[in-house]
Amino acid sequence: MPMYGGVPDKDLEVEAESLKTFKTRVDSVLTELETSAASKGKVSAEGGVHRAAFGGNFNEADALFKQYNRVHTLLTTLSQTLNDQIEAMGIAVLGSKNDFETLDDDQKRRFWEIQARSEERYEDQRQDRRDRELEEKARLGEGQGKDTDDRTGDFD
Repeated sequence: MPMYGGVPDKDLEVEAESLKTFKTRVDSVLTELETSAASKGKVSAEGGVHRAAFGGNFNEADALFKQYNRVHTLLTTLSQTLNDQIEAMGIAVLGSKNDFETLDDDQKRRFWEIQARSEERYEDQRQDRRDRELEEKARLGEGQGKDTDDRTGDFD
């Protein structure tokens, strides 16, 4: 049985189908959001929700503004990432049937482009998480102590 990294290629095909099903559900949520009264285009003529739309200066409005944009961005990124992973898995299945080295140069290049983009998205998400944590600590008046790096456990 052909293998890819110790995983039978048939298992990769099943995983790709699961990802496709999940991506369809995510895309459905995005489509529903975009066709609803809560779509970015309907909420704001410029295509995004602006802080002024929530009125005066109060924390709840700021939090709602940030969360609306964050959720929309996360759903869009999730859909794009799933699409990339489905494509990469398809290339991996092709490579597992013979040998990755027998793939044509365009397929290899595409596989590594997807890999690089996935790593970039991962690092962007980690940085966004750190930024949100720092904002929350500042909001709560914390952050006076030392923070640890979540990758190494090292202190700042």
